[in-house]
Amino acid sequence: MRKLLSFAALAAILAACTNPQGSDKTTYGSDGFGEEELAVAESTEQSLNNEYLLAAAPKYYIGNSYKVEDVQYIPVEDLTYNQTGVAGIVPAELNGTKTSNGETFDINQMAATSKTLPLPTIAKVTNLDNGQSVVVRVNNRGPFVNTRIMDLSPAAAARIGMNGTAKVQIQVLADESTAVKKATIGEPDTPAVTVEPLAKDAEQPAPAPVATTGDYSVQVAAFYAEDSANTLAKRMAAYGDATVVHEGDMFKVRIENLDAAKARSVIDALRSGEGMAPGLLKNGRWVNADSI
Repeated sequence: MRKLLSFAALAAILAACTNPQGSDKTTYGSDGFGEEELAVAESTEQSLNNEYLLAAAPKYYIGNSYKVEDVQYIPVEDLTYNQTGVAGIVPAELNGTKTSNGETFDINQMAATSKTLPLPTIAKVTNLDNGQSVVVRVNNRGPFVNTRIMDLSPAAAARIGMNGTAKVQIQVLADESTAVKKATIGEPDTPAVTVEPLAKDAEQPAPAPVATTGDYSVQVAAFYAEDSANTLAKRMAAYGDATVVHEGDMFKVRIENLDAAKARSVIDALRSGEGMAPGLLKNGRWVNADSI
């Protein structure tokens, strides 16, 4: 049964958001990724609908990878997400439409879109032009253009002084996002488990199997953000020896040390089970993924 959670943790975050005096797809990217130190402005408490932000959603949605023009995006859980880019505003005419996780878009709520974050996710968005911040519920995919990293509802955009596009910093609030996920999927609190120590003469557990070795590597994705690459690599460990390779300004997630048969199996699994379009390397050189 869905439930609403305590809002104490979120209230502390909202109190720190600044508001200085003065001032299924639509057509909605991401450039200028990075992290910045933000100036701390004088804070005033925001009057937000906490119940809306932390309510259980109709479903918890991550989704498969997809492309916008020639750029591939891979949705993934990333509680360390902290990126900057250009944000826009969701068109008001989309008021009342269904979001990707089954919610109803409301232009008067603090809502936002993201290409890769799970839906729903709770995030703090800061307008880097004026230092104003807002906490939003990310509940839809988009924007589906490669020039913006996020779109905000008209109400959320107005709260941080946006009249059009603006450069913003987006920081996932880990505790609040985890709480919303648990409320949505109905996950109970995990009870503590006591593990008794092994007696001296007890049988020791078998060692973990040794990873296979081979000439092939399967490249899953490439990111500008190292944290995003590390998060995906952890999930890809189920398929083999997943590592992050830093080349130039990109962080590339690869499953390495595969023989031909295992590489073929991994490629097929990523295509059918993950909706991905992996690449293939042999001894560090690109080869046709269907050549084995």
